Amino acid sequence: MKRESTQIIELTEYQSKLFDRDTIPESVGEKIYQNYDKEIDIEFPNPKTKYKWQLKSQGIVGNIPITPQFHIIISPKVPIANLFGMLEYSYEFKINFPKGQIECESLEQVYERLANILAHKILERCRKGLYRDYLPKIEKLAYIRGRIDIRQAVQKPWEVKLKCHYNEQTGDIEDNQILAWTLFIIGRSGLCGESVSSTVRKAFHALQGFVTLTSFKPEACIDRNYHRLNQDYQILHALCRFFLENTGPSHEKGDRQMLPFLINMASLYEQFVAEWLKANTPKGFLVKKQHRVTHDQNYFDRIDLLLCDIETGKVQYVLDTKYKAPDKVANNDIHQIVAYAKALKCQNAILIYPQDLKQPLDIKYDDIRVRSLTFSLNSDLNQAGKTFLTSLPPNTLSYW
Repeated sequence: MKRESTQIIELTEYQSKLFDRDTIPESVGEKIYQNYDKEIDIEFPNPKTKYKWQLKSQGIVGNIPITPQFHIIISPKVPIANLFGMLEYSYEFKINFPKGQIECESLEQVYERLANILAHKILERCRKGLYRDYLPKIEKLAYIRGRIDIRQAVQKPWEVKLKCHYNEQTGDIEDNQILAWTLFIIGRSGLCGESVSSTVRKAFHALQGFVTLTSFKPEACIDRNYHRLNQDYQILHALCRFFLENTGPSHEKGDRQMLPFLINMASLYEQFVAEWLKANTPKGFLVKKQHRVTHDQNYFDRIDLLLCDIETGKVQYVLDTKYKAPDKVANNDIHQIVAYAKALKCQNAILIYPQDLKQPLDIKYDDIRVRSLTFSLNSDLNQAGKTFLTSLPPNTLSYW
């Protein structure tokens, strides 16, 4: 995938690693510090590090091309198969993956597999015909089409051409422009082997003659309108959202610079738990995500998750995901979720962690029960979810 001359150093999220002084050029260290200080904690060689470089990923995994010749690859702590499962839930891919499709050993392989699926599905849609829609258009014409601008025609009777307002059916619409932009981003990533890159180029060229290349943010892929004629675009846009959310802009100028591929594991964990609970909501409950609580006109919070009684709408559980593995719950996390529970008059507050804490929490704070529970990522995800549900306070277990 990369030229043999490329130097690669490997990290694991949240784990510090030392490198000899001559492993990382000073100029590269400066670029890491200047451009990726939020993603990577870097210590320059000093007496404390025994004159070695010390790097630590801050919950980010993926590939960062610091320069064309120097890359950093950050692996997740969770098994790659489970990471893939998290992505399926979080992005609602709804794809029946062929056997072996998720047997990946690295994040680059996950990226490549999904890029290949997207490119093939776009080619399949191109063969069937791209979805087209009517867009309003205003143009001066020598003949009447649609509705003419009467006022202008009266004011300027000497003009031969008339200003017409009409609708034109075209494939150059957002639904297709999102696909083209995503393929363009994938092509620049440098993360795909030649076989997949060739398929991506082929899909991009199939769109190029019909679609204007326009940049899009990931939000453009969410809450779109689907119906009988474009229903299959829902999967395509879900895949596009994955690539647009996790492919960062280059800190270098020029189209030839490779792009970083970075997954924020804390954000992914939050999305995954929310979507898993939506898909496996206990009987009698409904799930609310990113619920906004306003404290005053200048201050509000967004709560990760709520479990509400489906009949009364009353909040039964306030849940907050914490993608970290401390020995015990931090006091500020307790105070935060208690404030959430009080604001919603809820008596059950749950802090969710990806692994068991050495000192689990189960306390009463006024009339609020605060607990730490585990939604593990180290084993089968569905079984981990069921275990999590059964560990909720027993006073409502009759609902399950």
